Amino acid sequence: MTLSNERSNLEILPILYSFRRCPYAMRARMALKISKTKVILREVVLRDKPDAMIAASPKATVPILVLPDGTVIEQSIDVMRWALSQNDPHQWLEYEDQANILIEQADGPFKTALDRYKYHTRYEDADPEIEQTKALNILQQWDTMISSKNNFFGTKNGMADYAIFPFVRQFANHNRSWFNAQDIPNIQRWLEVHIASSLFQSIMHKYPQWKSDDKSTIF
Repeated sequence: MTLSNERSNLEILPILYSFRRCPYAMRARMALKISKTKVILREVVLRDKPDAMIAASPKATVPILVLPDGTVIEQSIDVMRWALSQNDPHQWLEYEDQANILIEQADGPFKTALDRYKYHTRYEDADPEIEQTKALNILQQWDTMISSKNNFFGTKNGMADYAIFPFVRQFANHNRSWFNAQDIPNIQRWLEVHIASSLFQSIMHKYPQWKSDDKSTIF
């Protein structure tokens, strides 16, 4: 392939600004990976955000997906939906309406409790034990939903499972011994299955911090 052809091929790929450990970016990368949607990956360090990322989206939080026509997708769930609209080989969107309700619960009250539990020193009125209990109450509801199916809806994992899993992982990792001692066996099993999955492992490769003069990394 000539240099001009290589350049031309890169110009038609979306650009993804991502941060490896961010749960929002994880869910976006999993959807891009499963849909076989190639992107140019720009791994950022959140304390040192590149000017190009801020120019693309002043909110400057990952993930940010910049399409070849200049359209900017700023929300992780929207990145997931866009990727799956290109190709949804495992029917993640099969139960989309039900999944949306669950994702709203995860991104709303569960994420609020998670943040105030894990980062309680950032909030004047946050009691980590109270927030831990709030999050556990939601996990208990989800545990009943999952039952023995290993997923939220239907007979296979879908949008809700992959959108929510990174945040349950973050919650569990804050105090793993406490989490493992709770009576939520279905959630615990579900979490371990996702952590061990080839999909998750494939999107957690470590990339160096992107600089403007770096060669493009295809994800």
